[in-house]
Amino acid sequence: MPHIPVLLKEVVRVLDPQPGELFVDGTLGGGGHTLAILEKIKSRGTLLGLDWDEKNLERFREANKELKGKFTLIHENYANLQEILEKHRLPKADGLLLDLGFSSEQIEKSGRGFSFLKSEPLDMRYNPEDDNRATAANVINSASEEELARIIYEYGEERFSWQIAEKIAERRRRKRILNAGELVEVIRSAVPRNYEHGRIHPATRTFQALRIYVNDELGNLKTILEKLPEVINERGRIAIISFHSLEDRIIKKSFQELVSRKKGWLINKKPITAGREEVNVNPKSRSAKLRAIQLI
Repeated sequence: MPHIPVLLKEVVRVLDPQPGELFVDGTLGGGGHTLAILEKIKSRGTLLGLDWDEKNLERFREANKELKGKFTLIHENYANLQEILEKHRLPKADGLLLDLGFSSEQIEKSGRGFSFLKSEPLDMRYNPEDDNRATAANVINSASEEELARIIYEYGEERFSWQIAEKIAERRRRKRILNAGELVEVIRSAVPRNYEHGRIHPATRTFQALRIYVNDELGNLKTILEKLPEVINERGRIAIISFHSLEDRIIKKSFQELVSRKKGWLINKKPITAGREEVNVNPKSRSAKLRAIQLI
């Protein structure tokens, strides 16, 4: 499936990239937003693309060889943006984009257990070289039943979290759960047969919870939001696309605090969502929410 950037026109409008400016795409992914920003900042501008998954950087670099020299790609976590700018002797940025959506490339081709439709090893780390971060298999087989229930409920908003955690604990006493297919089998045995009346796969929320927990996605988001005045210029613009309520609540609260401290103003007071036409072309955009702020 080709990469389709979500809310592309809206992102370019709220960020308003200008020739010669420094922009950071903190979640490069498929690079659709990056290319649109590059087109606006022209040759005099600077584009810094970050991604925790090195394969995303490699794919973008290979697909855009003709643009060599017009962007800098770094294998890093956007939460470390302040340190990245300092290390590369770059000033504060004029704009920052974060698209917190989960790449279809990672689901289909990573081989790290992100998909509940494939029987792959339960890794789920965006950066598989990070030996300091536990894999999903480590979490599933080592966390207490109570901790598993908390993770699944808090990060997946799964109402059957206790039942799922109980079944996981029961299964791992007999044999460790090491791949996605085994975990799906356990989840199916824990939830009602008519789970969500068939609207979503029974494993959707549990897999989401594990991915968020393993990569500390909410912690990374909170870190960059706290550092915005240190990494973004006055009059700099920040646009963040989120896909579930946990992220959106954190972004909304942080932006409101900046406004109350007279450190910024909301470019859009309410989140921007995809129109019917975009949803028809790209169903993933249905749950996307774009919030944007300008620092002052």
